[in-house]
Amino acid sequence: MTTGATQKPGEQRAAPFDDSGPTARFGPIAVGGAFVLALATFLVFAGFTPILPTQTVVAALLVGDGVVVLVLIVLIAIELNRLRAARRAARAGARLHSRFVALFSLVAAIPAIVTAVVATVSVEWAINPRFMGDVASFINEADQATRLYRETQCRALLRDVELTAGDIARSALLLRSDPAQFKTYFASRAKTLGFGAAALMKSDGAALEVAEGSDTRLIARPDPSDFQDALAGEDQCGFLGAGNIFVAIRPIAGAEDQFLYAARGIDPLAAKVAEDAANVAMMWGRFEAHRTSLELGFATVFVMLALTMLFSAIWLGLTWANRLVGPIRRLIRAADEVGSGNLHVQVPARRADGDLGHLGDTFNKMTAELLRQQTGLIAANALNDERRAFIEAVLSGVPAGVVGVDKNGAITVSNAAAERLLGGEGGLVGQPLASVQHSIGLIWEQARSLRMRLHQGQATVLRDGRERILNVRVTGSPGRGEAGSVITLDDISDLVTAQRTAAWADVARRIAHEIKNPLTPIQLSAERLKRRYGRHIVEGKDVFDQCTDTIIRQVDDIKRMVDEFSSFARMPKARPATDDLTDCVRQAVFLMRVGRADIDFETRLPETAVTADFDRRLISQALTNVLKNASEGIDALGEGHEPGRVLVTLDADVGGFIEIAVSDNGKGFPKEDRNRLIEPYVTTRAEGTGLGLPIVVKIFEDHGGGVDLIDGLARADGGRGAMVVMKLRIAGASGDAAEPQNEKSGSR
Repeated sequence: MTTGATQKPGEQRAAPFDDSGPTARFGPIAVGGAFVLALATFLVFAGFTPILPTQTVVAALLVGDGVVVLVLIVLIAIELNRLRAARRAARAGARLHSRFVALFSLVAAIPAIVTAVVATVSVEWAINPRFMGDVASFINEADQATRLYRETQCRALLRDVELTAGDIARSALLLRSDPAQFKTYFASRAKTLGFGAAALMKSDGAALEVAEGSDTRLIARPDPSDFQDALAGEDQCGFLGAGNIFVAIRPIAGAEDQFLYAARGIDPLAAKVAEDAANVAMMWGRFEAHRTSLELGFATVFVMLALTMLFSAIWLGLTWANRLVGPIRRLIRAADEVGSGNLHVQVPARRADGDLGHLGDTFNKMTAELLRQQTGLIAANALNDERRAFIEAVLSGVPAGVVGVDKNGAITVSNAAAERLLGGEGGLVGQPLASVQHSIGLIWEQARSLRMRLHQGQATVLRDGRERILNVRVTGSPGRGEAGSVITLDDISDLVTAQRTAAWADVARRIAHEIKNPLTPIQLSAERLKRRYGRHIVEGKDVFDQCTDTIIRQVDDIKRMVDEFSSFARMPKARPATDDLTDCVRQAVFLMRVGRADIDFETRLPETAVTADFDRRLISQALTNVLKNASEGIDALGEGHEPGRVLVTLDADVGGFIEIAVSDNGKGFPKEDRNRLIEPYVTTRAEGTGLGLPIVVKIFEDHGGGVDLIDGLARADGGRGAMVVMKLRIAGASGDAAEPQNEKSGSR
């Protein structure tokens, strides 16, 4: 009867030991037949049945026992072969099964072997006891005494018969002359000598004369050869009946064909003793003649019975070993399945298995509980995966960088934005924060030392040779232990630049308003002084003209600077229109080539028109400013350098943007504080206002693009130069797909 829960969908039962082979079908029949034949053999030999243990019966029983033994041997061999194959295949419980089989077989074999040995020894001892020699001597002596007694009786009878035959021969005349007197004499002689019967016979057995008073029952017709032997002089003495009547024959001398036949009875008890002694001696002789065959027969019977019991016991041992190991084997297989991750496995738990069945039921409960817990863990893990995926999606979607740090300062998690900001495209997880960015590591150390829940600071990082300003926020993370932290990184470089630009724009408006108003009266006054008093001054006229010209010129310069301030502060809004950008670039380069013939302006533009939506006036202004800066960078080198060269390229589609690159072989950008060069009023030239590149950046940002200021191509080969890459959005490009990489790295 199987106990435990019904198998549910998905559950698997551990495969039981395969006991459906020939041993399971024929084994019980063979064992039952073996016991029946063994019992029949015992009963026949013990004499408990009317069947006599004749040679045929014994042979039939032995053949039956032999057949059963052979069948058991074959079944045991099959079972052992299966066991050997299972052990070679390293199946579950094979070694334990082998040990159980060996143990049960040994336990079953020892009693059978001991019984066979004891039975054989007992039979041998019974057939050849210690006193058997005395019995044989006694039987031989009794037999000799019997023969001696009979010989004595025969000799006495022969002597009396011989005397009587001589007397009769001497009384032949009386026999012929007076028959009646002879009969009296013959009867008297027979009675005197104690003959039970006496007669005169011929050689053919015919009686010529019978003594009066003779017992005719004692007179038998002798064999003719006995008469011939008597004539030859041999002693003729024999027995009649049960051996208690002695008979002797003697020829009558002088009488032709006449013999004296005499019979004498002896004591019946003595005759019986003699007969018994003779029978015992004869039986003993037969026993001695068949002793070896008897011993062999008994040994064969006992061996067959012992083999029957032995192999029956071994088969029963194998069967019980299978029944005992079967549940253990199933448990081992099920445990292996559980070890490999299959928690749906169940083992058949039967009440007939006893404690092993209870163990199997407990195992099923354990696997069911493990499966329930695993299902719960999988569900919880799936929920955690969903939450983690959601958090990762959130982290990957936010522009801010997020970094998780453990108590030792090692990075445990980071998003893509953090990897971009910190330059860890190969992965930041596992690296010490201080080795990735020392400045951020210092802020984390400060927050850790102050034991603040929230700490904020700014750090300047260098990425691909470009400085970026990051706002760093350190927040304690309870889920990561007391020292665990979450660090958020915001790139505020553009914000800082915009703030500075806005501040400078406000300053420029104020300066333009405050300075431009008095410039016109000053210029007009200087011109009026020159016109009115210039022709009246004779002495020092040159000095006067120089001073007034200087005033007028400086006022013009100041007015120009104020106009630039005003232009920067009040940059007109871009009015894009569909136009040919290639032609716009070509016209700007042409104007610079005409104005600066000493510099080689080279262009690599598409042969076809590149159409885009842009404000041609503002883009032309920006290109002119960039080309002017390139020319001034070449001029800054002075004499003694290679001829100036400016290369202008245009790529029609780079990640959703049109790129215009202007590179030169001039002075180039400084390596430090490049990002500040795009701020208003920051310049590396003595005569520069610091407003040119900020205006260029603003123009392209208003067009949805950006500006990258990087080293020139010649620097890769150890040369000099700078490169300005201006990006303009392609008409119709998606804003998400074409987000500008506005890395404002420097300016001149």
